[in-house]
Amino acid sequence: MTSQGSPALPTVRIAAGQGFWGDWLEAPYRQVTGGPIDYLMMDYLAEVTMSILQKQKSRDPTLGYATDFVQLMERILPTLVERRIKVTANAGGVNPPACAQAVAAAARRLGLGGKLRIGVVTGDDLLGRLDGLLARGHELNNLDTGRPLRDVRDRVRSANAYLGAWPVVEALRQGANIVITGRVTDTGLTLAPMIHAFGWKRDDWDLLAAGTVAGHTIECGAQCSGGNCLVDWERIPDLADVGYPIVEARADGTFDITKHPGTGGRITVAGVTEQLVYEMGNPAEYITPDCIADFTTIRLAPAGEDRVRVSGIGGKPATDKLKVSIAYFYGYKAVGTLVYAWPDAYKKAQAADGVLRQRLKALGLEFEAILTEFVGAGATHGVLGLETADLDALPEVQLRIGVRSSDAAAVERFTREIAPLILNGPPSVTGFAGGRPKPEEIVAYWPALVDKRMVEPCVEIVEV
Repeated sequence: MTSQGSPALPTVRIAAGQGFWGDWLEAPYRQVTGGPIDYLMMDYLAEVTMSILQKQKSRDPTLGYATDFVQLMERILPTLVERRIKVTANAGGVNPPACAQAVAAAARRLGLGGKLRIGVVTGDDLLGRLDGLLARGHELNNLDTGRPLRDVRDRVRSANAYLGAWPVVEALRQGANIVITGRVTDTGLTLAPMIHAFGWKRDDWDLLAAGTVAGHTIECGAQCSGGNCLVDWERIPDLADVGYPIVEARADGTFDITKHPGTGGRITVAGVTEQLVYEMGNPAEYITPDCIADFTTIRLAPAGEDRVRVSGIGGKPATDKLKVSIAYFYGYKAVGTLVYAWPDAYKKAQAADGVLRQRLKALGLEFEAILTEFVGAGATHGVLGLETADLDALPEVQLRIGVRSSDAAAVERFTREIAPLILNGPPSVTGFAGGRPKPEEIVAYWPALVDKRMVEPCVEIVEV
């Protein structure tokens, strides 16, 4: 562990490297080369990501994980080994073993044989166990609607329980330098190194809550160090060179949020606060598999340039349930756009929308939903407050129209009715973005709970 931060207490430095699958590829490299860190935490998974990866695995059993993670690791593995930096990442998706083998192969190509141990955490994937769980009385009712999963069982594409930090801790205790998981909570990837470093116990609720808050603060990468920040956003320096956040954690549960010196962005109390309320429900009960964190107890204070101190966090015992993220097939959709130019851009777009809807009706096509937006004419906030003259003066308006249906043929026909408007609809079409749209499958989200006793995490070690 490093000894930065409070002189009285040693700290462990955990750097955020990815906030989602598709985040800035340079961030992890900059985190491991830009200054001292002990851990690199990389969060790849969102709810819809699991269904995408499951589809990939169904086509090729060697896939089902974030493949760009392997490419990234090949780039930074020598530095990780040289600086003894450990990695926690949920890049394993629905196939952590295959991801681990791919990273191991990359390490061998780099001549790092004998210098790495890769921990693999599985047990979260419940897709093959759903029928057994249902037969044993676990209804997996939708948390939002109360409907039983049986209503959509034949359309389920993926089902993953959210594991917590403890399987990752176990992998670290077994000497893993890199821990690759499936659906482990975003916060657990940061909490686990803190538990491992400081020896926290399973019932140290305040400490576990502190680690959970630390994980929540950095789980979205640069969103807490200047990116996507509302407060004084125009004065945030050098976003092109934004520094991703780092947690400097101490054994007493206090921690600082900072970043490498000389990097862009900004870390302030206001910016950290914005991230803390991200995806927030009841602030007094932020429920994870590891504990319940009380966000109303959090205390933030500036502790120097680009440094915020976090303290005072209280926690409560964990529940006896795990959240299950289920994705299921819902139908088809397609979205098309046309751009209309001044004069009368808004009126032309409105007229084109009317023509298209009339033609769809004449064809006898039925859709569960048709949604129209006039981008540039209040699509985000509505036209409230805009005068007619303002709308008439708009230089251009994008007509964006989408449909949803269980009938793939109806959606396909919709896609063929947009392009004709270029010549047989209102005048001044200046852009047909992306050509004729293509029907896409809709993957819907089904949140549920399952008894913790029904999920058994497994930890294995791959020697390189």
